[in-house]
Amino acid sequence: MMIEQAGCIYCAAWDREIGPGFPKSSEGQAAPLLRVNIDGPWPDGIVLDRRPTITPTFILLRGGIELARLEGYPGDEYFYPLIDEMLSDADIGRAGG
Repeated sequence: MMIEQAGCIYCAAWDREIGPGFPKSSEGQAAPLLRVNIDGPWPDGIVLDRRPTITPTFILLRGGIELARLEGYPGDEYFYPLIDEMLSDADIGRAGG
């Protein structure tokens, strides 16, 4: 799940640098992106450790329960390695990997 808000320059950078290829990536296949505005509405049944305050925030969910989160966009060099670490720590296999 990606928490975003209008006017967020880091959300726009993610959209430009990562967004187009993410759905086709092994990470995107393993953890499809659900985009949610920081002010809601929130999907039913989502259980978070705490309410996000930074955009973008990327939250890895299993069965609607938060497993891990990445707060902020670290740039295109670091995004995938950090997401890979989250997937690995949660024992979520990547498609094709």
